[in-house]
Amino acid sequence: MTVQWYPGHMTKTRRMMEAHMKQVDLVIELLDARVPRSSKNPDIDTLTAGKPRLVVLTKADLANASITARWEEYFRQSGFFPLPMDLSQSSKKKAGVPKLMDAVQKITAEKLARQRKKGRLAVPVRIMVVGIPNVGKSTFINMIAGRAVAAVADRPGVTRGRQWISVRPSTGAPYSAFGGFDLMDTPGVLWHKFEDPEVGLRLAVTGAISDTIVDKITLAEELIQMLANAAPQALHLRYALPPETAQPRAALTEIGGARGFKMKGGVIDLERTAVMLLDEFRGGKLGRITLESP
Repeated sequence: MTVQWYPGHMTKTRRMMEAHMKQVDLVIELLDARVPRSSKNPDIDTLTAGKPRLVVLTKADLANASITARWEEYFRQSGFFPLPMDLSQSSKKKAGVPKLMDAVQKITAEKLARQRKKGRLAVPVRIMVVGIPNVGKSTFINMIAGRAVAAVADRPGVTRGRQWISVRPSTGAPYSAFGGFDLMDTPGVLWHKFEDPEVGLRLAVTGAISDTIVDKITLAEELIQMLANAAPQALHLRYALPPETAQPRAALTEIGGARGFKMKGGVIDLERTAVMLLDEFRGGKLGRITLESP
């Protein structure tokens, strides 16, 4: 199965990012912690050349914690500032926010020092937030802002135009030393062609690519094959599959039967089963699973 998706607005987004890059002090690149390699747009390296970059591993609550720790070390050794974050709505304590503020302060320390010498003590840090579709940029910005300022939806392609969002701290806030932030929310952007077909498949199963362009049954079978390597017990624990069920189509059929997804004549509704399986994987119901290791 070959997956490619590059809507026209992504070219416009790329040009917009180039035009505004000189205005920003820092780039925060969001990667999906379940697929850090596949969700890393190679074009971002070119677009952000010369800018300090903070790498945030989003959806860390859905990923294998020990593998995420290895990815942290990988990115640290590669010259980035890595930070895993749980962006789920149930994450009430927002534990990642103070860590993010500390990282931003370290990265922008030289700029802040120069501003202080000029007598400017509360200059906002201008940050561009970038990443692939559906990686959590708007949710991330809302978490930093402490309020709903960016549209959020569990599907790719919701944000279509850039917007600057001002975040000014109250006294004693963890980022009061900055004078706040000016955050630039950008639409999710992919690259023109996935040279490795596995990259497109991983992006599709994690929801970064529109479901309207992929065959759900085939994609679910690809996910089953990935899980056989990354988390071999996940399907057996969730759906009580017989241990000998190895083939993706047989596994999908067993899952549909177990859930009672049957059509007229007792035929298993594979389309409905596939949609359910993809949704449950994306929602973390199969466990904390990472599909790539560094």
